[in-house]
Amino acid sequence: MTFTKLGSTGLDISRLCLGCMTFGEPGAGTHSWTLGEADSRPIIRHAVEQGINFFDTANSYSAGTSESILGKVLKEFTHRDEIVVATKVFFSPSMLGGSNRPNEQGLSRKAIMANIDASLTRLGMDYVDLYQIHRWDYHTPIEETMEALYDVVKAGKARYLGASSMYAWQFAKAQQVAKENGWSRFVSMQNHLNLLYREEEREMIPLCLDQGVGLMPWSPLARGRLTRPAGQETERTRTDLSGQSFYKASEALDVPVIDAVEQIARERGVPMAQVALAWVLGKQGVSAPIVGASRASQLDDAIAALNLELTAEEQRRLEARYVPHAVSGFS
Repeated sequence: MTFTKLGSTGLDISRLCLGCMTFGEPGAGTHSWTLGEADSRPIIRHAVEQGINFFDTANSYSAGTSESILGKVLKEFTHRDEIVVATKVFFSPSMLGGSNRPNEQGLSRKAIMANIDASLTRLGMDYVDLYQIHRWDYHTPIEETMEALYDVVKAGKARYLGASSMYAWQFAKAQQVAKENGWSRFVSMQNHLNLLYREEEREMIPLCLDQGVGLMPWSPLARGRLTRPAGQETERTRTDLSGQSFYKASEALDVPVIDAVEQIARERGVPMAQVALAWVLGKQGVSAPIVGASRASQLDDAIAALNLELTAEEQRRLEARYVPHAVSGFS
């Protein structure tokens, strides 16, 4: 495993971050394809054994059971000071579980203070290393949000702050509000980036490069669509409504890109996933892509991508067939 700094911070992270949306009690949330504790344990253990020290979850994944599983299993295989744990706030576990309780979601002071404590309880930890806002809250002043997040950091419940998918102007506004008031700023941006969705290259990535903000791309394999020939489906692609909302409308446009990945993978004699992930790893400003896994072998493919260096010609072939897409991933 290779390590890097998260953006311009001094925090050491593995070049791959294990995304934990796959882990969670089936039926607890909105995803039927998640893995319970027994099936999650060998994957998390394998990640630790292979040197991955960076783990990303959220309060809303499988109604909070992702956090519970991650925290419990990590204690079995590693020490707290050796790992970097990230979680998120905005969506509420109870909302995604079927109910809608006032003040449980969003980025108000009340919601943030309640959710950080609930996340820490589920994780069984005194603090998280990276506390991220999952989405932009259009109903709460950003000043209220940034001050509350600063108070979370000052209370020792989070070491750093991060953000996720939003417009570049929103991210710039949040950073400026924090700077003007002497509050903690975001050190990372978890944004939607892969060979099938590159709209972040227009504004968000240049902004983050200029400001020294580390990129943690989510869905680097486009929910598995870049790991198999175009047209092949799995149970997840058939039932993953979020993934369908991101990629269904552009399905026909994306086929040539997937074909290019398949061709280069065949020429290299490697799985398609390695080629697609190597492209993301090679993007300037990327600290660590977030990779999910439902089998330990999928982690091995991801780790192998760290040693796959694409040539300039291969990058050109992969990028040449991309066409502009409608903005997605903000909700």
